Amino acid sequence: MGRMTASPGRRVLLAAPRGYCAGVDRAVIAVEKALEQYGAPVYVRHEIVHNKYVVQTLEKKGAIFVERTEEVPPGNIVMFSAHGVAPVVHEEAERGRLATIDATCPLVTKVHKEAVRFAKEDYDILLIGHEGHEEVIGTSGEAPEHITLVDGPEDVAKVEVRDESKVVWLSQTTLSVDETMETVEALKEKFPQLISPPSDDICYATQNRQIAVKKLAEDAQLVIVVGSKNSSNSIRMVEVALDAGASAAHLVDFAAEIDEAWLEGVTTVGLTSGASVPDVLVEGVLEWLAERGYGDVETVKTAEESITFSLPKELRRDLREEAATLVSERGGAGAQTGTGSGTESGTSGE
Repeated sequence: MGRMTASPGRRVLLAAPRGYCAGVDRAVIAVEKALEQYGAPVYVRHEIVHNKYVVQTLEKKGAIFVERTEEVPPGNIVMFSAHGVAPVVHEEAERGRLATIDATCPLVTKVHKEAVRFAKEDYDILLIGHEGHEEVIGTSGEAPEHITLVDGPEDVAKVEVRDESKVVWLSQTTLSVDETMETVEALKEKFPQLISPPSDDICYATQNRQIAVKKLAEDAQLVIVVGSKNSSNSIRMVEVALDAGASAAHLVDFAAEIDEAWLEGVTTVGLTSGASVPDVLVEGVLEWLAERGYGDVETVKTAEESITFSLPKELRRDLREEAATLVSERGGAGAQTGTGSGTESGTSGE
């Protein structure tokens, strides 16, 4: 293997932990199990996780990715992605006579429950997150009349609330910890009685990967983050690396996207990956670097991760039978419950 190639003074610092978090692992396995158990096609609303390679791999196995619930023919199975969906999406699936599997990450579900609880208590909820991100759309949909999106510290000046004594902040789970706290501090200056959620909303994996990339940035002139351009947590890791002192940091999906010019004058490369990235892609980058003399690999460990989540409960039922029943109960001639290969139109990968 090219991994053995090493030039004196050149090395790679490999972050640990990196890659798949428990929520992503659960969601990807859920799609694979559904395909095994029920056969193709299994429809997935939005990308199950934000990673090009994972989406393409699952498409080859028979998953069909759609943007809207209405694109799924009646009598089929639709899975909701790890980012979560608003209650209205569950209603759309019911109207469309679809059996559903909810692969929402349990840590996102926790934020949804917090939003519902604070809305019931008539709080104004300031949701820190990025406009248009699927997780933010899902959380906002839990209590739209109570939630105001705050997209970074620069948004704080325009935030208005009904009662300054009843304001709480929540956040998207994949943000930069430092930037989120900067936004929280600005909100607290404006609303001194602002209360915090009962526990951190930013997920343990996001925090651990950001701590690890900060450690890499102390010694690496170049940090490479493996991840997709639409992956919020991966994008944040590039920003965190630069803020922590790395001279350069880049996001790549595959080793082939690395520009050799980035290596000019670089003796130490830091390498990590986003929470939705399988390790095979990191292995590819290690091999690419080894071929260019960076064969000395040192693991930089900053945390142990042992959290796992059980698979969605819906995988323990006969969903094909449920979907057929929904169609027969409500009418719906022409419903498709087929075992296609996953090549139908409407596929939305990258």
